Formats: sequence, C-alpha cells, structure tokens
Amino acid sequence: MDKIKLEILGLSSSQSQSGSFALVLGEEGGVRRLPIIIGMFEAQAIAIEIEKIIPNRPMTHDLFKSFAHQFEFMVEEIVIYDLKEGVFFARIVCKSGNRTVEIDSRPSDAIAIGLRFGSSIYTYEKILNEAGVVLSEDDEEVDLKEAATPKKEPAVEASKPSPEKTLKDFSTENLNKMLNEALEKEDYERAAKIRDELSRRN
Repeated sequence: MDKIKLEILGLSSSQSQSGSFALVLGEEGGVRRLPIIIGMFEAQAIAIEIEKIIPNRPMTHDLFKSFAHQFEFMVEEIVIYDLKEGVFFARIVCKSGNRTVEIDSRPSDAIAIGLRFGSSIYTYEKILNEAGVVLSEDDEEVDLKEAATPKKEPAVEASKPSPEKTLKDFSTENLNKMLNEALEKEDYERAAKIRDELSRRN
C-alpha cells in the first residue's frame, strides 16, 4: 500500500473545547487536508519545534530525542496508519543499524517527536478518503507562534451542550451541510468533529 506524504499546515485553537487544538496536515502536492484534534501540551511541543524556540528545560519529546541519540537509534518516519471511531493511530518507525522497530503512538506525540528528528510524516489513501477534507488553495494558515505560547483558554459555558452530544442529534444530510459550512469558515476543529461523527455512522 503506497504511503502519502503529509506536511504540517497549521494549528488552530479550539473554539468549542477548552485546551484543545486542531492540527492541520496537508497532502504534499495535493489539496486534501487532514485535521486532527490534539491537546494543548502536544500543540505547544509541535509549535515550539517548528518555531525553533528553545525551552529552559527539555520537554518530554526533547528527552525522547536525547535518549535516542544516547542509544544510537533514529526516527525514520511517522505513519498515521488507522482511524477507528474518530480516533487516529500512528507509528513511530525507528532504526538502529540494520534493525527497524515500529512503536505505537498517538499522532500528536509521534509528530512532535518526528519533527525533532526531521522525519517525514505519512498516511495512506484510505485515511485521506475517510477523514480528509478538500479546501481551496487560498485558505489562510494559522500562525504557529500562538500555539507555542501557553495561554489560558476561555471557559466554556456550563449550559452549552458538548459538540459530541449535539452532533449525534443531526441527520447525516445535515451533518454534511454543517461540514461544508465549517470548512468555508476555516473552522477545522469543528469540521474534524463533524467528520468523526460521520465516520462513526459509516
């Protein structure tokens, strides 16, 4: 099965879920994008490495790199290989001499680690077909420096229903319309949640 190379296009802060971000990956040389919801810590770890910000003390992913160098193994590539019930699965492909080992990981951690090794990120056609979205080429990219700086997220009103519960109440036809509207507004985080709800129904 042929792998498709991905590149990081941006991070957008969650508008409906405190402390989360949408990591937007793009198909290299294509128009499909793959939004993945990640936590604030992982978003910071990714943004800090991209912006080449040096923290006062090593972060967890920096520690992994130091550990790897001491034991003389490298991270060759990151592969997002599966999607089950809205949850992505990734592998960190490590190599030491002639030995290759694949380590299961969350995509956010795998990408944060892979960036520190200059590793490429891949996925498969079936993942992009199931979870990818097609956006116009003139969509704006989000400044990663915002994610690299810790900030307090606004509180969510207690009376506001969670996106997961709300989305379950809509028909598939309405969800598809909502997905298109979210993409037009560049609300990747909401688009990803709608896409995940649609995936659960297929």
